[in-house]
Amino acid sequence: MVNIFARKITGDLASLVKQIDKVVADHQDEKMAAFLVLLSEDSDADERQLKQLAKKHGIAHVPLTIFEGMTGPSAYKISKEAEVTVLLWREQTVKVNHAFAKGKLNKNAIKKIVADTKKILE
Repeated sequence: MVNIFARKITGDLASLVKQIDKVVADHQDEKMAAFLVLLSEDSDADERQLKQLAKKHGIAHVPLTIFEGMTGPSAYKISKEAEVTVLLWREQTVKVNHAFAKGKLNKNAIKKIVADTKKILE
């Protein structure tokens, strides 16, 4: 399971979600799953943005959801400084945790996250 928590939709976030969507599609037999949670202060506006993201990038296998509030669900302990947090789970245990400050999610980081999905498919 790949959980992506984001406080803002950016081009790099869109790229990450698109690539994770492909990983999920390619590994359905292994029950790979993922979802994006947008931490929001304006759910109506953010819902429109998520719909645009899904349509523009053809996201079909990663549910795009909204959480009211910028702190996120307390059980996940999302860093206040992170613009994007990615948790990779296997059997209810976090195997990989990536947290990116504003502007730090980039092509190299996305490549590492996608490569790290192998750690939860083993």
